Amino acid sequence: MNHLPEFSPAAALISNGDDDIAARLREFVQDREAFSDNTWRQLLSVMRVGSRWAAEHGRRFLPMEPADLRDYLLWLQAAGRASSTISTHAALISMLHRNAGLVPPNVSPLVFRAVKRINRSAVIAGERAGQAIPFRLRDLLLLDARWSASDRLQQQRDLAFLHVAYATLLRISELSRLRVRDISRTPDGRIVLDVAWTKTIVMTGGLIKALGDLSSARLTEWLTASGLIHEPDAFIFTPVHRSNRARVVTDKALSTRALEDIFTRAWQEASPPSPARLNKNRYRSWSGHSARVGAAIDMASSKYSTAQIMQEGTWKKPETVMRYIRHVDAHAGAMVDLMDNHK
Repeated sequence: MNHLPEFSPAAALISNGDDDIAARLREFVQDREAFSDNTWRQLLSVMRVGSRWAAEHGRRFLPMEPADLRDYLLWLQAAGRASSTISTHAALISMLHRNAGLVPPNVSPLVFRAVKRINRSAVIAGERAGQAIPFRLRDLLLLDARWSASDRLQQQRDLAFLHVAYATLLRISELSRLRVRDISRTPDGRIVLDVAWTKTIVMTGGLIKALGDLSSARLTEWLTASGLIHEPDAFIFTPVHRSNRARVVTDKALSTRALEDIFTRAWQEASPPSPARLNKNRYRSWSGHSARVGAAIDMASSKYSTAQIMQEGTWKKPETVMRYIRHVDAHAGAMVDLMDNHK
């Protein structure tokens, strides 16, 4: 049996005669740095679920026949998976086949029709794309008024984080990687952040993000109070001990869960007592994506163009932005204007 590190589901389904496939998959594993950690985690998850299904139903996971992929996708639908999740499974199975030197089963009309059927059924059944609850500028300013005078380092850090998250539209994983050495200043003292790379921008030039006066002040206050301002290799957002002291961390960034907790504490501080309407069983309060969504909505409400919003949020597809801002000025469409001004 061929051994593939971190690819045990695929290895278990490669027969002894498939040495070429095994070799290409080993090369794929060796080049895993070409993909984001999130993509890799998703791929491994899909492989675990898919290989288990194949074993239980007497099918083969790699290579997978189009009829088998069709049945697998329909099985996911019957199991209650969202159409977006099913599409992700199909896309990652296709990616795995391509990197193994195999023809992806997704190219078959059989699979195309299955995906179309799944999407159509989901829409008719009332499924809607989930969206993080927007963290708006008014929310940031409310929290700023409550936490800016706090002597608790945790609240100073949380406030600085929320300012940077909203002002930069960076993803939560990108925020976690920021270090003190990434900070420079303009002549008037405002902060400029040198972001090495993002999910959609991976190039040696990196990305530059500037902060306004208030956000620069809050970040400076946190770095000064915590002492991190003298630690260029430290991450900007680090743990705060119960003794009200910040830890200097240079080797491991705050986890996604720890940063999500900042949004949870902000929600508890600023939100009304009634919980948010349940959104796809996920979004009960602000989450890691909330600042990006809220900033995009605020920009659209202030009449910034879709291209400008895409640039600020490093989005590659306008469809993504439109999902976030679809309710902005929905009452001011062309036909509404035509009929309201008809004489």
